[in-house]
Amino acid sequence: MIDALSYGFMQRALLAGVLVGLLCGVLGFFVVLKRLSFIGVGISHSALGGIALGVLLGIEPLFAAAVFSTAIAWAIGWLTRSGRLHEDTAIGILFSASMALGVALISLSKSYQVDLFGYLFGNILAVSPADLWLLSGIAFVVLALVGLLFKELLFIAFDEEVARASGLAVTRLYLLLLTCLALAVIAAIRVVGLVLVEALLVIPAAIGYQLTRGYRSMLLVSVASAVLAALAGLWISYAFDIAAGATIVLVLAAGFFVALAIARPLHRERART
Repeated sequence: MIDALSYGFMQRALLAGVLVGLLCGVLGFFVVLKRLSFIGVGISHSALGGIALGVLLGIEPLFAAAVFSTAIAWAIGWLTRSGRLHEDTAIGILFSASMALGVALISLSKSYQVDLFGYLFGNILAVSPADLWLLSGIAFVVLALVGLLFKELLFIAFDEEVARASGLAVTRLYLLLLTCLALAVIAAIRVVGLVLVEALLVIPAAIGYQLTRGYRSMLLVSVASAVLAALAGLWISYAFDIAAGATIVLVLAAGFFVALAIARPLHRERART
């Protein structure tokens, strides 16, 4: 693996893995606390519609996917907050419609179907310098926003009604969180693909939830799990010639089951004390 780092594509893959792990580890903390896992699925799969629009219109696919996914996230937020639809219903409608739009548009561009595999399942080894700049920019903006509004976002994650009664702009904060999730999805597409990106937004925080008691330690474990899984998955995929995105997710899944096994005796011990 040390020898492999002499190659530029491996250096970019390593940095991309660290950035995506950091980004998804932080946002996954809020996803698990606020139970937004299904929303993450809806946003990630809706990116296919944006990618297809970008290809058809001659726009950078990831940029088009970022705009489209953000619009879908806002639509989910608006439909649920206005009371017009239940959250799961709104996600199901927009998620399926967006994917159907993507498939329909892609069918109009026959020459593009081979490259679509990289967006669906990711290819961290194919991360270009432009992709890395885009990923770095998204990570900087999202993490800066989360850092500035961490207390407020944590408040609405724990108790939204009390947060609203305290005068917080709950709806705006909720939409901001959905926007950050949409951007994180776009950032992670090159690494694990839109089909598997949900794992990066859920499993690391779920590991932290199993192993810790306080929100600070949960956040730290979430970030550490995501980054370490990205690095370990990259190394395993290089050593055994396995798809990197799938390997990263499998490492995370294995880590979760280990955490689950460790957590049982820990929970029993805490219950006694």
